[in-house]
Amino acid sequence: MNEKTTNPKSGKPVDEMRPEYDFSGAVRGKYYKRYHQSSNVVVLEPDVAAHFKNATAVNKALRSLFAGARTERGLTRRSTPTRTKTVRAG
Repeated sequence: MNEKTTNPKSGKPVDEMRPEYDFSGAVRGKYYKRYHQSSNVVVLEPDVAAHFKNATAVNKALRSLFAGARTERGLTRRSTPTRTKTVRAG
């Protein structure tokens, strides 16, 4: 502990909580489940992570990959694959 958090005479920690911060009605873990349901954490291997500066760069690369895969198949966001109709000669 450093000088600011330790009482020099007793060696005990000093309570630095300000009176305006009142957590008496707080609920521990109130949003824990909701947070984990909506978050999706993916851990990259170190050699892959070395190619990206941050999460934004990873997302940008993945989005361009998805866009490239979509155009390779001849699909765009608006188009959907159509079934070809067989016409019988009569």
